[in-house]
Amino acid sequence: MKIYFASDFHLGIPTHASSLKREKLLVKWLDEIMADADELFLMGDVFDFWFEYKTVVPKGFIRLFGKLAEFNDRGIPVHLFRGNHDIWAFNYFATEFGIILEREYQIREWNGKKFFLSHGDGLGPGDHGYKFLKKVFEFKPNQWLFRWLHPDIGTRLALYFSRRSRYANEARETRVELQGGNDLTKERLFTFALETLKKQPDIDYFIFGHRHIPANLKLNEKSRFINLGDWITNFSYAVFDGNELQMMTYRNGVPEQLEL
Repeated sequence: MKIYFASDFHLGIPTHASSLKREKLLVKWLDEIMADADELFLMGDVFDFWFEYKTVVPKGFIRLFGKLAEFNDRGIPVHLFRGNHDIWAFNYFATEFGIILEREYQIREWNGKKFFLSHGDGLGPGDHGYKFLKKVFEFKPNQWLFRWLHPDIGTRLALYFSRRSRYANEARETRVELQGGNDLTKERLFTFALETLKKQPDIDYFIFGHRHIPANLKLNEKSRFINLGDWITNFSYAVFDGNELQMMTYRNGVPEQLEL
């Protein structure tokens, strides 16, 4: 048994050339794990921006789409969790590639181990600004209005705000690092996992994306908190073999255990 988890590829930024380089590395990784993968979980933010028009597919990513279609053709289930950057994914992936689109968190069990799976955005206490914004994005009349924008205009507008947000987040995270912070145990998702364990103490692994910081942290004697990192700087992922879960990196084009 091999169950793979990866998140936060953010294809499309910062430039076409760098995004294409990451996409080719991602496809190489997918090609390698296809030999032993029982299931694949893409845990959100595969794209930096994605919007499904009725008859238009956003330009690019054909290598990735072809490889995901091959997974489906071989009978390997692929799950795609909607993240905060690809929240407007609807039914294209299911109808075209047979991908299972996950809109909410999922609880799965393999070989007696229970997993809580989510991209992670909007979970935990606080962050009320984003939670309100998410409701705005998920409001169907707003989606209908956005669809009336020409794809060139809509995509450029969305990427502009996405990049502004990303640069602001990177600047903030750099300040936190310089101040000795960046401790995931003090963040919302870790608190959310601890609170969830009070109601569901049988969960062995909480697996999230979203924060771009690879982590494998102890919650209690039984449960662990996993943050998958990203494919912008860490090229990290997790694999469960039926007994143990390992954090890995594909930074150099070969799978290596990630030192945390």
